[in-house]
Amino acid sequence: MPAGDIETYHADRKWRNRVEAIEDLQGEYDRKDEAVRIGRDEARETKVEHIIRNLDGTIRERNTYGHDPRNIPG
Repeated sequence: MPAGDIETYHADRKWRNRVEAIEDLQGEYDRKDEAVRIGRDEARETKVEHIIRNLDGTIRERNTYGHDPRNIPG
């Protein structure tokens, strides 16, 4: 994950958000959709990627807000 990306993940029976897998953001959520909404808002505000993980830690979804690469063939 590049510097500053937001990750939504599950730990200790709660959904959480963090920056770069290092710094936890405020808040614990019982529902994944609530954590995803908060994480998405933070990623949009800071113009970074939002990585959403499943319960098992695999990546379910990735969304980029502001720093899309340009002119990539394919």
